[in-house]
Amino acid sequence: MTRRGRTWLLLAAGVGLAALLVAACLKLPHFGGDRHPYGDRAVRASLARHTANTVSSVNFDQRALDTLGEMTILFAAVVGCVVLLRQTRDEHRARPEPAEVALPVRRYALVVLPVALLSGLYVVAHGQLSPGGGFQGGVVAATALHLLYLGADHRALERVRPVGAYEVADALAASAYLVTGLAGLIGAGAFLANTLLPYGTFNTLSSGGTVPLLNAAIGMEVACAVVVLLAHFLDQAVEIEEESGNR
Repeated sequence: MTRRGRTWLLLAAGVGLAALLVAACLKLPHFGGDRHPYGDRAVRASLARHTANTVSSVNFDQRALDTLGEMTILFAAVVGCVVLLRQTRDEHRARPEPAEVALPVRRYALVVLPVALLSGLYVVAHGQLSPGGGFQGGVVAATALHLLYLGADHRALERVRPVGAYEVADALAASAYLVTGLAGLIGAGAFLANTLLPYGTFNTLSSGGTVPLLNAAIGMEVACAVVVLLAHFLDQAVEIEEESGNR
């Protein structure tokens, strides 16, 4: 296709998208009114499936397909980072020297690390019950590990952060989300349908049907993705610091 043809195709698609957006906006409720159909329906659907946290019900049940797209974006970003920042055959990275950390910083980081890690896991586990969930808890848990980098040094962090294992876990978590969706397609005729498991007792960890499973998969995927991203960024930062020191 010629450049002019691509331009006209882009313009036609843009006009069509704009028309759809305008038509959708005209059907929205007026601002400042007392009628909130979307919120009311979301709450009713959440309570009907015994999910106490309506936001998690929206993310992992009512619009779980959109959440799959968000997870795919993060997964693609991790894959791109791994490919671009991978170590080539002719590249040799020296081991970083142990860093000198002030004693108050070391004590604070090592005390806060397990607390932050448990807090992240708690947020993930209770995502269907209280504010939070896999996205938020996964970030907290991943960044908690890196308090070891602040409290000790890069070598100490490497001992508890085998990057290869986290890359595999990231792929497994993304696959678990897809497998749960396919199970809904096979069992209920709809992808990511929340009909596979009983909804359980309201306001308990086992409530919500497949919401806890999808929430846990997202928590694991986000945590592993953040760990892998930070690992490659820190490796590059260490290499740059060493090159500057050698100069």
